[in-house]
Amino acid sequence: MDDGKNYMDVEALVAHSRLRSHRAKRLLVEIANRIKSGEYEPGMRLPTERELAEQHDLSRGAARNVLAQLESAALVERVRGRGTFVKSDARVDHAGVSAHLFGICLDPEVSPAELMEARLMLEPLLPEIIVRNATTSDFSVMADCISAAQAAETIDDYEKWDGALHTAFAAATHNAFFVHLARALHSLRENGEWGRLKHRSLTEAKRSRYQEQHRRIVDALKDRDAATARLTMQEHLREVQQNLFKID
Repeated sequence: MDDGKNYMDVEALVAHSRLRSHRAKRLLVEIANRIKSGEYEPGMRLPTERELAEQHDLSRGAARNVLAQLESAALVERVRGRGTFVKSDARVDHAGVSAHLFGICLDPEVSPAELMEARLMLEPLLPEIIVRNATTSDFSVMADCISAAQAAETIDDYEKWDGALHTAFAAATHNAFFVHLARALHSLRENGEWGRLKHRSLTEAKRSRYQEQHRRIVDALKDRDAATARLTMQEHLREVQQNLFKID
């Protein structure tokens, strides 16, 4: 099946696979659909073979075959010693989906101040759903984002992984509405005005503070403590707002 094409038609992907187990086919469809919907976004690490086998009552060989089919379809790439990741060039129309559902949010006239107001209202809603639905793999992705942000050598790299973490929070709800909404909001962070403000306001001290807040949020989510995660997220977003716009 490795013909350079990306089988975003899930039925075609299953038809071309050699999977015999119904459970394996269901898993293949589930992962492909999550990539297609944007819930599993480019760069996200998938669960390991062992985790998939345990979660879906499969043999490790069957789980390995599912990942191989996804790799052959150019949806994921496997990196020795690190795991399996959604490919950065997976042909998924995330922007089209978000634009269709949230066209007004993608209006270039939306200002960074308006974006922060929206984030302060919406993101603190996520912990209640995350603590119910998040998996070990979701928390692993969050940890990877925090580690990558810590290692980032430029503000642009840090901002990329900061955004990836907040998108990972939405993905951990396993709710397509919040996933698409988070992607729509995140797309606005990529405009020039947001970047200019971040470059102007982000000091090493503030970056360390944000990282500490991120760790506290993730720790609370892992403990299934939605209240603490929500309060810490609100605290974090308010500080970002104050630092960006110098609010007293």
